[in-house]
Amino acid sequence: MSDPRTEEKSPNDALRIQLEAWLNLKNQALFEEVMATWQGALAKFHPDEALLSGLRGTVSPSAPSGHSDLPDTHLATALDLLEAATSQSDLLKRLLDALAPLVERSALFVLKQGLASLYTHRGFETGAPLRSGAVVPPPDLEAVIHGLSRSLRSTGPGYSALLSPISRFEAADVAIFPIRHKKKTVALLLVDSGLRQKIDHPVQVRALTLATSAMLASLAAGKEEEPRPQPVEPPASAPTQVVPEAIEIAPPTDLDPRTRAAAERLARVLVGDVELYFPDKVAKAHRQGNLYGLLRDELERSRATFVDRFGEGVEIQYRIFTSTIIQLLCDGDASKLGAAPWA
Repeated sequence: MSDPRTEEKSPNDALRIQLEAWLNLKNQALFEEVMATWQGALAKFHPDEALLSGLRGTVSPSAPSGHSDLPDTHLATALDLLEAATSQSDLLKRLLDALAPLVERSALFVLKQGLASLYTHRGFETGAPLRSGAVVPPPDLEAVIHGLSRSLRSTGPGYSALLSPISRFEAADVAIFPIRHKKKTVALLLVDSGLRQKIDHPVQVRALTLATSAMLASLAAGKEEEPRPQPVEPPASAPTQVVPEAIEIAPPTDLDPRTRAAAERLARVLVGDVELYFPDKVAKAHRQGNLYGLLRDELERSRATFVDRFGEGVEIQYRIFTSTIIQLLCDGDASKLGAAPWA
C-alpha cells in the first residue's frame, strides 16, 4: 500500500515550486528596474556651475606661482655650482650635485673608443654599481651619441644598457642627454623618475647639460690660454759676450710659431682627455707617482696620435707632449711620470 503522506506531499511541492518561480521573476524585474534607474541617474551626476564657481573662489591664485619659481631658483644655484668648477672632471661631478634637487636619480657615463663607462651616479640604491665594465651602446643610444637625436626620452635598449651596472629597477620616465665637446659626444647624462611617474623638470635638466658642454669647452680653452713661461732676458748691463753664448746653445732651427702653438694645443687636448677619462688613476699618480705604470696604454695611444700629426723628430727635439704630461698630470714633477721609455 502507498503511504498517504506521500500523496499529500506532492501537491505542496508543486505549489512551492510555482511560488519560488514567481518570486524569482519579480525579483529579477525589480533588480533590472533599479539598475536602469541608477544608470540614468549617473548620467546626470556631474558638478554644476555653482559648485565649480565655489571651488575656483576657494583656490588661492598665488599658490601655483610660488611652485613654478622653485625650479628657477634651483637652476640659478646649479649654474653657480657649475661655474665654480676648476677642471673638466670636477665639472662632471658638480653636474650631478646640481641636478640633485631636480631629479630623483642621475648617472654620468664617459665615452671612450665607442664604449660608455659609468663615471659617477646619485640617488641609486645602496651598493650600486652592481657590476663594472663598459656598455656597448644600442642603436637608439648611438643616435644620441652621433648627434642624430638631441636626447633619448623613452625606456628601451639604450636606457636598459646604461642602467644595468647600477640598478635592477627601471623607472617609468627617463631622459638621456649627450654632453659634447668640440662637436663630439664625450659623455652621457642619464636621469630618471625613480619611484615617481614623471621627471618633474626635464627642460631644466637639458639646460644644465648644455651649460656643462659649454663649460667643458671653456675649461679647455682656459688651459690653452695659460701663458707659457717667458725666457729671462739678460739685464741691460750684462756684458755683450752673453748674447753670442745664448745664440750658440739655441737649436739651429726652431719650430714655426704656428706649428708650435698647434702642437702644444693638441698635446693639451690629448692629456686633458686622459685626465677626464681616468681621474682616479691620475689622482693616485699625484700622490704616489708612476703615472706611466698606471696609464701605460692610454699614454702610448695619446703619444702615437701626437707623433702621427707632428712627427717623431719634433717630439724628440722639443718634448712638447712629454712636457705637457709632466706639467698637467704630474704637478710639474718629472719623477712622478715613472719609467716611460720616451721620457
